Parts: sequence; C-alpha cells; structure tokens
Amino acid sequence: MSLKYLVTGASGQLGAQVIDRLLKTEAPETIGALVRRPEAASALEARGVAVRVASYDATEALRAAFTGVERLLLVSSSEVGQRAPQHRNVIEAAKAAGVDFIAYTSLLRAKESPLGDLPAEHIETEDDLAASGLHYAVLRNGWYTENYAMSAAPAIENGAFIGAAGDGRIASAARKDYAEAAAAVLMGDLPASGTIYELAGDTGYTLTEFAAELSRLTGKDIPYVNMTEAKFKETLLGAGLPEGLAKLLSESDRGASVGGLDSDDGTLGRLIGRPITAWQDTLNEALA
Repeated sequence: MSLKYLVTGASGQLGAQVIDRLLKTEAPETIGALVRRPEAASALEARGVAVRVASYDATEALRAAFTGVERLLLVSSSEVGQRAPQHRNVIEAAKAAGVDFIAYTSLLRAKESPLGDLPAEHIETEDDLAASGLHYAVLRNGWYTENYAMSAAPAIENGAFIGAAGDGRIASAARKDYAEAAAAVLMGDLPASGTIYELAGDTGYTLTEFAAELSRLTGKDIPYVNMTEAKFKETLLGAGLPEGLAKLLSESDRGASVGGLDSDDGTLGRLIGRPITAWQDTLNEALA
C-alpha cells in the first residue's frame, strides 16, 4: 500500500505529535506510523493510520515498512550510543525502498554545538544523509522546554532547581512546536535537498529566570543552584539517574552555559506560522 507520509518513532512523544498534526489536514489513509512493538499499534490503527512494525535495527523489516512511502520523517533514536548505526539502517532501507524524501530530527547547530558527546551521532547521520543520494532535509531541533519542566517536581520537593548552565540563555520550545514544524516540512513543497532548518524558541531564558517563574507559579521560594558539570552529574547519579543520562544532562547544561542552547534565528516560528509556545506556558502546564 502506498503512503504519502510515514513517521518513525510514532508511539514516542515527538512522533505521536507529528501524527496528530498530520491528521488535522491530511487523510488518515495517506499517513503511516512506524512502531517497534505491535502493542503500540492499536491506538494509531483506531485513528485510521497505517501502522508498520520494525525497529531501527531490523534492516529487512525497515525496507518492507518503507515500501510505497513518498515522504519519511526519521525521528532520531532514543538509544544514545546506538543512534548512528540505527539511523544508517533507516537511511539505507529508505533508499532501497525508493522513498522520495526524508527529513531527520537532528540537534541545534549540530556541527558547532558545545553539548559534549550529544552532537556526534547527529553529525554522523547528517553526513550519511548527504552521502546517500536521497532528497533530504535536516530539522535541527533545539531544546524542548519539557526537558527542564520535568525537573519542576523534584525542584519543588527539594526546594531548589539545580543545574550547571550558569547564566547561559536557553531558547527552548515546546515539543508540539517542533512536531508542527516537522509536519509542515513533510506536507509542504519539498525544500532543496540538503536544506537545514535551525529550530529553537523565540525568547531565551536563564535557569535563574526559570526557577524564579517556578517560584512565582508555586508560591514557594525555589532558587536556582548552579553547580559544576561534575557536581551536577554526581547529584543526578545520586538521585538514581543512569550514567548515560546523567552524563548527557550535565554535559548539555555545561554547553548551555556557553550559548549552546541559545538562538535568535526565528526559523521555527516562520515554519509553523505562529509564535512559539511560551516557556512559561509549558512550565505552567507541567505543574497542572
């Protein structure tokens, strides 16, 4: 069965919201969803979306899943350290299946990013796309506001919002903003192959300002406590986070301290045709 669109990682937080946006204007029978587990398919199938099952490691299953697909969104894998080979499997399968266009969710200013080890696999995937011969675009997503909003609960409990970002400004946007941008690129006139979209929020904030807003919304005094990268990682490990995630978060905060998550580009707002969701609104929603 031919499909105009197929979204990978469709049961994940970003992929699911891309599907939601596509369904607002596109016929369900034109939309496909790639999931790793059959049990994730039922809710999507109930909405009329065609579900195809394959993991990023299953090359033959990927090729079968991509057969008849015109436009593919490759949502980056959540398996840090395995991303590059997994993405390569997707790219090779898309090429073998004759996919017309592929968009990939990368990282803000990936090739100049100071966010520790995080950019490396995105850069490798961008290079693989460039060498593939496929018609492609790169969606270099900045930070999700939810990445910090999810720390609100422990900050309230402990009486402090901790990090290692110093006075670095963070131009984040809500996940739904990035999802809407991905859908816009899929549905619109195809950009020139190799087009890179640098996507971030309209207004940056420091974590001191973030903590001040958290204090205002809760009526509690929750200061921002800045730490060294090493101390922040140690604290995250002590809170039970796995080594890989603690390393990613601490390195990312250090990168934010030198401007790695700031931007005044404005491309995201232009793509979605509206102002970016205010970070204060996302924080308020998380508290609710």
